[in-house]
Amino acid sequence: QVQLVESGGDMVQPGGSLRLSCVVSGFTVGAHVMNWVRQAPGKGLEWVAAINPGSDRTWYTESVQGRFIMSRDDAKNMLYLQMNDLKPEDTALYSCARGPPAAARYEYWGQGTQVTVSS
Repeated sequence: QVQLVESGGDMVQPGGSLRLSCVVSGFTVGAHVMNWVRQAPGKGLEWVAAINPGSDRTWYTESVQGRFIMSRDDAKNMLYLQMNDLKPEDTALYSCARGPPAAARYEYWGQGTQVTVSS
């Protein structure tokens, strides 16, 4: 059974940092392109970051480039998203997902963890 479970979301002030985690069961994260996506209230799904299978190469949407870092722990079958210098516009429900970067639809995704950036 495939499961993706995110954690680490919280409310933080602008400029703060958070580290999101995604534990995966049912498949090997290192064998697939994995993504972080987010959905802000009243908006559509936005692709945030992706990591390549078999390497540590990552890609980011322009708005988070230089602030967010995606990583993968193959031994634990987990994904991470280190988020620094958070801005109010980063407020969203963040989910991990399997599939091509910026896809219209992903193969598997989790329920998400809420990140709220507010003073």
